[in-house]
Amino acid sequence: MNSVVEVIMVSWKGIYFILFLFAGSFFGSIFMLGPILPLMFINLSWYRWISSRLVAMWLTLPVALLETMFGVKVVITGDAFVPGERSVIIMNHRTRVDWMFLWNCLMRYSYLRLEKICLKSSLKSVPGFGWAMQVAAFIFIHRKWKDDKSHFEDMVDYFCAIHEPLQLLIFPEGTDLTENNKARSNDFAEKNGLQKYEYVLHPRTTGFTFVVDRLRERRNLDAVHDITVAYPYNIPQTEKHLLLGDFPKEIHFHVHRYPVDTLPTSKEDLQLWCHKRWEEKEERLRSFYQGEKNFHFTGQSTVPPCKSELRVLVVKLLSILYWALFCSAMCLLIYLYSPVRWYFIISIVFFVLQERIFGGLEIIELACYRFLHKHPHLNSKKNE
Repeated sequence: MNSVVEVIMVSWKGIYFILFLFAGSFFGSIFMLGPILPLMFINLSWYRWISSRLVAMWLTLPVALLETMFGVKVVITGDAFVPGERSVIIMNHRTRVDWMFLWNCLMRYSYLRLEKICLKSSLKSVPGFGWAMQVAAFIFIHRKWKDDKSHFEDMVDYFCAIHEPLQLLIFPEGTDLTENNKARSNDFAEKNGLQKYEYVLHPRTTGFTFVVDRLRERRNLDAVHDITVAYPYNIPQTEKHLLLGDFPKEIHFHVHRYPVDTLPTSKEDLQLWCHKRWEEKEERLRSFYQGEKNFHFTGQSTVPPCKSELRVLVVKLLSILYWALFCSAMCLLIYLYSPVRWYFIISIVFFVLQERIFGGLEIIELACYRFLHKHPHLNSKKNE
């Protein structure tokens, strides 16, 4: 009987977590991000400045819920971040939600408003979450380089053109670590005479080398952060695990910072460099899981955060309070006032239709930039 009650309680934790995040992203997209969308057609710099900070407000919510309400402990070791620096972040893809857990790290050691993520394109269609990601100008990919190259090129060139400092998260493995994905990765390794991995997948280096070269050419890159993520106890592999309340007890991040002037200059050497980092990850994770389940064996201690834990705690508490009051207030306004209901309905229709017709708000933003600056294509110089 107690075990059944415990499962039910855990399930309610997961449902609460998912519903709270969804409500925040859904109402936030409509009532916070929606009103600033016209600014895209007037002043892109102001639009990007405001939208990045509004989205960052929501990014604090999962951090707050995971740590404050569900007791998730985060441990960061290795090299420190330089606050505000422009970087490419590469990380092993242990679970399908590693990208969300990374916000616990960046909230302390950087600025959430700078982060951009490469995600599969299907996520942009998710109501609330996907709408906010479009406004944030995340890079959505199809995982086929011939389809993704032009979009990568446009997005990276756009960020450089508007002098947008960014920390771009890329998962070179392309997918999360499961038994099926590991088997496919090791089949590839066997056919190509490569080492078989147990704790990581073989990385796909094409997108990584392209982005690094492109940012480096535009002088919009300060460093590459190589992050290894590990879960010493339970591993929530998918969103379903979170829905069932299976939150990680601890998340460990080990950071290596490589200044841009230490990176190889040729594409081939950069690909080898990336493969070398994954060989090191395999050994590092083997030592982690077969040892004391921490990264202390690396000889690098816990990184002192850029922000005090008191400041982080205040932000987390304010985040929970704000989003709880905001979502409740929006529900009340929708119930009480018909103009708000009409705005609410029209906004939902707009978010759905614009994605189906134009491909997403980030595509519209690119088109606005080309029109306002009279560029038919951001990489037109390259094609001439």
